[in-house]
Amino acid sequence: MEPKFQRRIEDFLCEHCGVQVHGNGFTNHCPVCLWSKHVDIHPGDRAETCLGMMEPVAVESKAGKYRILFRCTRCKMERWNKTSPEDHFEVLLEIARRQAEQ
Repeated sequence: MEPKFQRRIEDFLCEHCGVQVHGNGFTNHCPVCLWSKHVDIHPGDRAETCLGMMEPVAVESKAGKYRILFRCTRCKMERWNKTSPEDHFEVLLEIARRQAEQ
């Protein structure tokens, strides 16, 4: 039985904004635009066949830490993920602003 989390150190080209992202084994989204890609069933397994783009649609703050809700643009699956210190905070604020307007 494989573990639920598999650390994979992978660099990738963001398919949303085109930035080259250097992964650290925990990186699951672009730190510039905060978009992700639906590639995992369990973190790091690369077993998902959907491969849709994951739009950051909501932000939550708890005890000074942030997390982002991603929604797949193809299959509509949603998943929360922690932010990274490298994430552009202005983009995080923009997501929160759009969320508040809904």
